[in-house]
Amino acid sequence: MAHRFLIKEIALQAGLGAATVDRALNGRAHVREHTRKRVEQAIKELEKQEMQLATTGRKLMVDVVVEAPARFTDEIRDALEAELPGMHPVVFRPRFLLQETMATTEVVDVLRSIGRRGSHGVFLKARDVPEIAEAIGELQQRGIPVITMFTDIPLSGRIAYAGLDNRVAGATAAYLVAQWLSPQPDNILITMSDERFRGEEEREISFRRALRLRYPQLTLVDASGGHGLDTQTEARVHKLLSTGIRISAVYSMGGGNVAILRALEAQQQSPVCFIGHDLDRDNVRLLREGKVQAILHHDLRQDMRSACQHIMLFHKLLPAAAVSPSSSVVVVTPENIPQHIASRFR
Repeated sequence: MAHRFLIKEIALQAGLGAATVDRALNGRAHVREHTRKRVEQAIKELEKQEMQLATTGRKLMVDVVVEAPARFTDEIRDALEAELPGMHPVVFRPRFLLQETMATTEVVDVLRSIGRRGSHGVFLKARDVPEIAEAIGELQQRGIPVITMFTDIPLSGRIAYAGLDNRVAGATAAYLVAQWLSPQPDNILITMSDERFRGEEEREISFRRALRLRYPQLTLVDASGGHGLDTQTEARVHKLLSTGIRISAVYSMGGGNVAILRALEAQQQSPVCFIGHDLDRDNVRLLREGKVQAILHHDLRQDMRSACQHIMLFHKLLPAAAVSPSSSVVVVTPENIPQHIASRFR
């Protein structure tokens, strides 16, 4: 396994012991495949951080733990790495654990492992359940700050939340849908990846409340629970549509939009409008093709900047007045895709 870093640096980045890393690097026996892959990933992360490591300044090791589809975790990683050079003189060294699905026990085990080995902070996107909230509290007791990202766990001891206001997002989606539809009764398909992600739950509550108060002729039909993954999401939407229900609009809160559209097309249904979240590769393409009418976008780089600054504030490296706010909800149509995003996904 070729590398140019000290074993102790790789061990720190991987969150493993130096002896374990040495065995993995030299191809010795009794090293699990998962451990070898973590060492390989640590070397790749160090290569990306190499320019930062050469600069002087306080170094902060942070752990990024995210449960989300790969299309979104890729965006999170890119946004954080793009912001790191602007954090000087502080040097952030992120360790990434990004998975499409994680059981509650897995998340708890990861957080407790971070607590044992130490960290300057944790960026966390996970479900709002008591076990995870308790594990965050344990990190707080160890002096390790946790920033929740994009979906909050407010009763947990986390020091801050970085991400869009999900209640505003849901109300905005309700307003947009109502502008596209006629005053007649219609069905709106809604999908969440998992209702235990508080951010999506807040979007759904706000969306439902706004429709009930202002547009009572519109009825919601729910096909949630596909974790934002294409296969599971398509199956849930297909099962609902097989009852013969007609859909006039879609509000997708948890992703899997390609799969949702595929299920609709299989039933020869073409909604008047489709509202989604996040400008990932799939959604930019769907916007350009006219299959999605609007995406509720938030600036991931601004959110990651805010998260880093909260960690700096915790360690008394930045005054409170200098911490950036989280991003605002932006309505993106095919006509106003931000240039820096459009150029990435040509």
